[in-house]
Amino acid sequence: MADNGYFKELNVVAAGPITHSPSTDTPIIGIDLGTSNSLVAIVDEDASSGIRVPRIIKSREGSNIVPSVVHFLADGSSEVGLSARRQRVRDAEHTVYSVKRLLGRGAADIEELRKNLPFNLEASSATNVRLQVGGKSYTPIEISAMILRELKTAAEDDLGRPVEDAVITVPAYFNDSQRQATRAAGRLAGLNVLRILNEPTAASLAYGLQRKRNGLIAVYDLGGGTFDVSILRLKDGIFEVLATNGDTQLGGDDIDQSIARWLESSVRSTHPHVDYSERDAKAMLLDIAEGLKIGLSTAETATAKVGSTPVTLTRDQLEELTRPLLERTRKPVESALKDAGLNLKDLTDVVIVGGPTRLTAVREFVRKLFEREPNFSMHPDEVVAYGAAIQADILAGNNREFLLLDVVPLSLGIETFGGTMSKLVPRNTTVPTMAKEQFTTYVDGQTKVAINVFQGERELVKDNRMLSEFVLTGIPPLPAGVARVEVTFLVDADGILNVAAKEIYSGVEAAIEVKPTYGLTDSEVERMLEDGMRNAEADRKAAKIVEARNDARTTLLATEKSLAQVRAALSADESQKIDALVTTLRNKMEGEDVDAIRIANQQLNLGTVHLAEVLMNQTLEKNVKNTPVNDLLKK
Repeated sequence: MADNGYFKELNVVAAGPITHSPSTDTPIIGIDLGTSNSLVAIVDEDASSGIRVPRIIKSREGSNIVPSVVHFLADGSSEVGLSARRQRVRDAEHTVYSVKRLLGRGAADIEELRKNLPFNLEASSATNVRLQVGGKSYTPIEISAMILRELKTAAEDDLGRPVEDAVITVPAYFNDSQRQATRAAGRLAGLNVLRILNEPTAASLAYGLQRKRNGLIAVYDLGGGTFDVSILRLKDGIFEVLATNGDTQLGGDDIDQSIARWLESSVRSTHPHVDYSERDAKAMLLDIAEGLKIGLSTAETATAKVGSTPVTLTRDQLEELTRPLLERTRKPVESALKDAGLNLKDLTDVVIVGGPTRLTAVREFVRKLFEREPNFSMHPDEVVAYGAAIQADILAGNNREFLLLDVVPLSLGIETFGGTMSKLVPRNTTVPTMAKEQFTTYVDGQTKVAINVFQGERELVKDNRMLSEFVLTGIPPLPAGVARVEVTFLVDADGILNVAAKEIYSGVEAAIEVKPTYGLTDSEVERMLEDGMRNAEADRKAAKIVEARNDARTTLLATEKSLAQVRAALSADESQKIDALVTTLRNKMEGEDVDAIRIANQQLNLGTVHLAEVLMNQTLEKNVKNTPVNDLLKK
């Protein structure tokens, strides 16, 4: 916690949930805001049976899906959906897609994306990304809001009344910044976002409604731009997420990129002068690649033309192209199972979700990975939207049969003295949740502390990612170790974090809703978990060294302070012995031997017992001399 003071954990308290409330009695819709396609759904009551059933609301163009594409026209207006998608090649300069991959990301996160997307990206600052479209620039939040606004309009047209409230799904591995950006897009679209729901959780809810039974389910969700795996326990209507993992930069878009690169190499000899890095050529290749991919979901071969050159792609070739990408999903699956404390044989079901799972190559990979036939009885494109609608119906009070218990994907904590991270909310903690810890100061007369909030799995903050910081001021200038600062972490049902700090004796407090301006790159997310496991022993050792040095430093400060007051009352021999013990402890603190530091610290404590007694006697004598006789009689 910076160098404003040493904070030491004193206690932890867990508490219950915080919920959102609908703003009005208007319908609550469920939205799957996807990288490639988006959908909106609602739960209706069947007139004949009285059973509440989710349904997809058709777009204004008459389709179940709304392509997550925005095209800007010459007059400054925009169009969203199928009509916009048709402009990806015809007018690539003014067409934006796959914007979900940019939500909550900063300048350092977009370098790889910049190479693959045919529109211009710029970092307006170290923490903000903007898209250049024609002569204007837009944030990913603004583009996403346009897509959400189109879904909202479609719902209002279908229902014949205003729609204000919504549940919006996100990848389970979206970090706090990406969730905040999604919520901001919803607000910009005129929606009151009641819940940010993890996509695999939504999918499991939809499947659970269909089957209504207990079990352990793995949800393998490969979408257009992200991959998630979640392990859930279904028991008596309660959906409890046990663990989640994933890759926020892996999905159908990457398959398209692989096919596009194959296309480029296939036709380069016949079109040697074409610059395929140019915007229009890149957009054309990606469009053809997507068409070939979709074709191979139902046929053994697919054919297209690149310019005048015909090309044919087979399922076997596609399997070769996709194998490296699918292999990247293996480690998150293994990690999620390990975190849940389960083996493959413990699972009762494997559910696959997302458009790319239509591909035979994906289904075969999942079958081998989980050693069982995956369940794809529901439409892979629509199941998340169904789940979002069911959750919306639960929030509306129409369905009390189910309860969702989701988790946080990465640990949350604060920095303490010496650069260690005190984890208040460990990863895979069920949300909503609240955790409290009490800390104390290290410096005499300290009046403020900087509270640095981190996310990650390592013991030292330098290996984790800072989310936010704020300062608690107005602490009474008490001796070190006397002040009591209570830090509270509140993670709501959307996985969004609020932090508060309060000094117990004085009542001064400060709070912040953690709003990081950019998110974690997927390489950072993967590194955090892998490093956390690989370096666990080294981290524990480093943390023990920091703890031992902190304890030793406290002893040294107390000893030096006491010596300054009573050295004259000690014999020369005792004074020299204490000085020698102080020197020994200081020398040991320079090394890495935890036991040596602790032994030297213990020896100094034992060697200063008489010093403490002399100090106490002097203090008592001083107090007696300064106390009026009448007060002594009263006592």
